[in-house]
Amino acid sequence: MRVVFDRDGTVPATGYEAGLRRLRELGLEVVASPADRLPARNREVELIVAGLDPADVDKHVALCADAFGAPATAGVVTYVSRGTDDDARGVLAAFGVDGTVRRLVDGDEELVTVTLAPGDLRRVPESRLHTALEAALNCEVRIVAGGSPR
Repeated sequence: MRVVFDRDGTVPATGYEAGLRRLRELGLEVVASPADRLPARNREVELIVAGLDPADVDKHVALCADAFGAPATAGVVTYVSRGTDDDARGVLAAFGVDGTVRRLVDGDEELVTVTLAPGDLRRVPESRLHTALEAALNCEVRIVAGGSPR
């Protein structure tokens, strides 16, 4: 996830480097530009967080605000996928739904079936969910409601 901080560009390079050290001392994996390449304002860092729960976004923003001594906001959250069933469950959680994930491998073909409650399918855009699941899993995905194919 990206965290935008220092909108006005008031944190000096030494404060920036100290903030990076603090975040790393907390055990966070931080990807950041060198201090001499920072933009004048709207600076940002990228935190690599395994299994980021959407509820934890605010916690990470607060850690950055504290580390840099400047207000911070959540930037873009990008999900990195390795194609596992946990990745599929992470996509479901991002859409606010829960379901079962079943994987079938037949030779070179792989199919993942995701079963959702019928009410969940009425609440979320199925095409967006389907696209996100296929991108996360890099295989064919079928979404079913209550055991009946859709």
